Amino acid sequence: MKDEKLQKALARMGLGSRRQMEEVIKSGRVTVNNSPATIGDRVSQGDEIRVDGRQIKYTSENEKRRRVIAYYKPEGEVCSAKDPEGRPTVFERLPKLTHDRWVMVGRLDINSTGLLLFTNDGEMAHRLMHPSGEVTREYAVRVLGEVTPDIARALTAGVMLEDGLAKFEDIKEGGGEGVNKWYHVQLKEGRNREVRRLFESQGLKVSRLLRTRYGTIVLPKELRTGRFLELDKKEINTLTDLVSLRPRYGTGLHGAAKEKQERIRNKPLKARRTDTRSDNRNSSAKPKSSASPASRGTRNTRDRNDKR
Repeated sequence: MKDEKLQKALARMGLGSRRQMEEVIKSGRVTVNNSPATIGDRVSQGDEIRVDGRQIKYTSENEKRRRVIAYYKPEGEVCSAKDPEGRPTVFERLPKLTHDRWVMVGRLDINSTGLLLFTNDGEMAHRLMHPSGEVTREYAVRVLGEVTPDIARALTAGVMLEDGLAKFEDIKEGGGEGVNKWYHVQLKEGRNREVRRLFESQGLKVSRLLRTRYGTIVLPKELRTGRFLELDKKEINTLTDLVSLRPRYGTGLHGAAKEKQERIRNKPLKARRTDTRSDNRNSSAKPKSSASPASRGTRNTRDRNDKR
């Protein structure tokens, strides 16, 4: 049976990047078969791996079924497993896994909505997020003010932010009336609040931000806020091809799971409202949205009007 490097196995299982796992191993926090682990150790099926004393359920790369889900994040949910303030998190509505875990691909801030990907393959998540992969993210952005040709040129040429040079790969008008206008933007990295900060650098304020695409996956038109769809083999393989990962046996939906997803696609579930457990429930009401004829590209706009 094929073995693999310990740091790669830990990263693939979603515990962190390979570099982070190397540091964890160096610090003496990892054991294999009750012996302290070292960089370069190799593991295979049947080995007992523990991190900080907690046993890690190991499944070889070729045997583990690769899974990916697309989630439509509503406004008000936090992109973390737990929130010390008790706010709802994106993980609360995901399907439960046995001896496995969901790894989030990228983040969206609490006020942003749209496509979030989750996978049980930590290595895949790492490659999709790492700047070296140059995986394109696309957003529909409602901006208070007008993006003039000069501003558009500046945003695509590059703007120096506090954490370095940033730019949009592309920016296009998306419609709208009055002072609120929609734009479609693309970028190839996912720094914290990067889209908002780029517009703010030009004196413009983002009033709504929706992620419509991550890599090869477009936010499904039948997906409603607060709901998820599990991707099938063809969709998952387009992502793995994008980041140079080999296809894996058993990937995709099978049997009852496949039938369930087909029913949801044919008859979408209703949108879920965000839980109002946080202090945000007492915040003042937001101004009504201006219509966006193209803020979802090929998607209907009716779902943006529900309260998220």
